[in-house]
Amino acid sequence: MNTLRNKVSLIGRLGMQPEIVEYNSGTKRVRLSIATNESYKDKNGEWIENTQWHYAYAWGTLAELIGKKLEKGSEVMVQGRLVNRSFETKTGEKRYVTEIEVSEFLILGPKVVK
Repeated sequence: MNTLRNKVSLIGRLGMQPEIVEYNSGTKRVRLSIATNESYKDKNGEWIENTQWHYAYAWGTLAELIGKKLEKGSEVMVQGRLVNRSFETKTGEKRYVTEIEVSEFLILGPKVVK
């Protein structure tokens, strides 16, 4: 049952190019922003589109693979766990962030071409 704890799956499109950072130790980390959309009709029958932004990251070999295979606009499914963290801004304000630590990904479709 532990494999079901703190597990998230998300399908969406990348909102930016994957950003890879290599640390002094040689470890690589990739950052992603993923947009998910849902549409519904309001009480007046008008279609409403709601976009949610999710931030995700991956480490090591997985980070390298994501950096090579994905680009802005790619449709992707990611699976991983939710991680909460806090940080302080330059002005001393405390901020809280929830991100997805990616353990697997699947490319679902090509990038949107406009």
